[in-house]
Parts: sequence; structure tokens; C-alpha cells
Amino acid sequence: MGRFLYGIDFGTTNSALVIYDEEIKEIHSTIIIPSLIYFYHQPSVANAKNYVVGEEAIAAYLDDDMKGRFIKSVKQILPKSSFTETRIHNKKFNASDLVAILLKELKDRADQLIGQDCRKAIIGRPVFFDDDDVQKDTLAQTRLNKAAELAGFTDVRFQFEPIGAAFAYERTLSKKEKVLVADLGGGTTDFTYLVLDPEKAGSKDRKDDMMATAGIYIGGDSFDSAFMWEKGTPYFGKHTQYEATPGKVLTVPKSLFANICSWEQMNFFNGLRIKKDIEDYYYFSGNDRKFKNLITLIDNNLGYSVFQSIEKAKIELTNADKAMFTYQKMGIGIDEEIRLSAYEQIIEKDVARIANCLDEFMLKNHIDPKDIDSLFLTGGTSMVGSIQKLFKNKFPHVKLNSGDNFKSVAKGLAYSGYLFRD
Repeated sequence: MGRFLYGIDFGTTNSALVIYDEEIKEIHSTIIIPSLIYFYHQPSVANAKNYVVGEEAIAAYLDDDMKGRFIKSVKQILPKSSFTETRIHNKKFNASDLVAILLKELKDRADQLIGQDCRKAIIGRPVFFDDDDVQKDTLAQTRLNKAAELAGFTDVRFQFEPIGAAFAYERTLSKKEKVLVADLGGGTTDFTYLVLDPEKAGSKDRKDDMMATAGIYIGGDSFDSAFMWEKGTPYFGKHTQYEATPGKVLTVPKSLFANICSWEQMNFFNGLRIKKDIEDYYYFSGNDRKFKNLITLIDNNLGYSVFQSIEKAKIELTNADKAMFTYQKMGIGIDEEIRLSAYEQIIEKDVARIANCLDEFMLKNHIDPKDIDSLFLTGGTSMVGSIQKLFKNKFPHVKLNSGDNFKSVAKGLAYSGYLFRD
């Protein structure tokens, strides 16, 4: 039996692995990588894998003139039965295959640090992969199990991500508290209400301490998609008109632009039929300049770089009243000032859905706000101003606490070794 355990937070945007030394009961190291995969445009004999992961994926994508396949937000395809496989260089990749690539990268980096082949891991999962849909949740869990196996893990347990975050927070407490944990990531938002007690940290049985959990399939990617729909798509021809029949002027179907507002759809937005439709719309629009931007976006695989610009504006708006949404590449020119008030209006429907989920969670589980001793927020989306306002308004009497938004869950998972004491 090895002395190490891996706590793995496989995230929509970033993934983290914490190496926990079970002998001395201390964290050894932490690894964080962007959840990105890039398949080179031209297969290489020198690189048998023909892909790179994490930070290297971004560099390779740019060096390769953005001609290969860039895959982001893989976690979001886990519950989607409509996704069966994608072909890259005539090789089939299903959802488990793609997730396994990221898990194996984390494992390989960690194994190199400890000089061992560690096959023991606690992997986090959201409370619901897709809005309380049992079939989709079962499909996602089955795919994640297979991915862990393909990555080389043979001794695996799964833990809800917000519980992982809670156990990380528990190590900072001096007394017992009833805590509401909100884990707001790229793909999902999860809530957990539980009793945390520093004296019970690492105890075998914590079932009685877990009082309630809930989750919703909304996160930072949802905010970015809403932003792209409102502020991005007009630059790619959303309002383009065309005349397929003389005298009959129509507007290009808006459904077409939903495909560039969602990463899991954009990744596989390469069908011949839809490309033909786009070319026809362009021709009958009289070669509309903005619609040409859509063709450039798709043909040159520019999606990631556009969403980088959206992410940059979103981050700036966490600490400022305005930010610039700027993008200049291959003839596409965007340079628009975004006011914080406008951004909050763009994401207000998604924030409202998160708020409704929280209200239903509290009501269903008979949780009185007065009984909550502390709030713990984690995940990159927890830093968004509208989210901070949401919790401050609902719980004005409770202090908002936060840990490292990119490490908290993985740390808590590493502290969940009691799950192996069956």
C-alpha cells in the first residue's frame, strides 16, 4: 500500500490535484492545470499522442495557427447523451476518453513528483451533473468512472465537490459551526449545509454531519455564454439579413448563433451541412462583412481566443465599474466598453436561477438563515460581483468566507480519506 492519496478536482475551467501524504498526514504538493486539450492540425511521428494538455495546449494552439482541434469544458459533455464520440485524425474519442486525457496528465505530473505510480484517488463530482436529471447524472458518473480507470486509477472514491470545499474550510476553524458552502465553478453551482467541527477533521463517519445538498447546472460558462449572445454575436452577424428569393428579405436564424455561445457545441461545430448553410447565407446576404466574421471564426477555430477576451472583461468587472471587450484577429475587430450595470443585466437571469435554487434548497430542507453560523464560497465564479451581492443580501448577518478558489475543493477531497475505510 502506497503512502500517498490524490485529491482531484476535475473542473470545467481548471483542474487541480492535491498530493496527500497519509503517513505524516500533510499535503505534499498541489498541481493546477487548465482543463484544455489541443490536438495538432498535422499528426506528428515524433509525438505519438498528437495532443497536448493544460498550459501547453494554449501555446500549441497559437503556434499551430489555430488550425487543430481545441477542446475546452470537457466536463460539460459528461451528462450529454447526444454526445457519443468525435473523430480527430480518424480516431474516435468518446467522453470518457477525453476526460481521461486530463486525469492522466494530472496523474503523470503527480507521479513524477513523488516518484511512484499512485493509483488511489478521491475525485470530486458536482451534486448534480445536469439539474437533478437522474438519467443524465448516472450517465455522467459512469463516464467519469471509466475515465478514472483509463487514466490509471484502480482505487477510487467520489466525493461531492462542495463537501470537499467544506473539509478544507474545516481545517481553519477553532470551534464547531453550521456552515453553508457554495461552490460556484465554470459549469455548476452546488450548495451543501453541514456541521463542521475541527475536532472531527479526518474522522471516519461524517454522514450525520451532512445535512443537505443541492445543485444547479449553471456556472461561469453560463455567464460567458450570455455575454457572447448579447455582446459578441452581433459582431458575427446575428442581425444579418439575406435575400434568397427576390424581394423576400429574411434574417439569418438566431439558432445558428447559439452554436458559438456554448463551448461544448463549438468544439464539435464542424458538420458539412451547417457549413454549407453558412456559406449560402453569406452569399445571399451580399457578402455581409459581419457575417464573414462568423465564417472566419469557424474556419480558423478562433473560439477560444474570443472567449479569452470575454473572460478578461469579466475578471476586470469584479473590481471595476467598466471594462473593455476587445478582440482583434484576422479582420475581426471588437472594441466596446462594457459597464458593470450592463454586465449584471446580461447575467441576471442566470444569477436569478442560482438564487431560486438556493431558496428552494433552504425551504425544502427547513434551513433557517438564523441557524447558519458561516458561509463559505469557493470556485472562480464566486468572485463575480452579482454573486457576492446575492449572498450578502440573503445573509446580511453572516460573514462571507472564502478560501483559495482554485485549490479548496482538491484540498478537501485529499482530506476525505475516511471514504476508503469501508
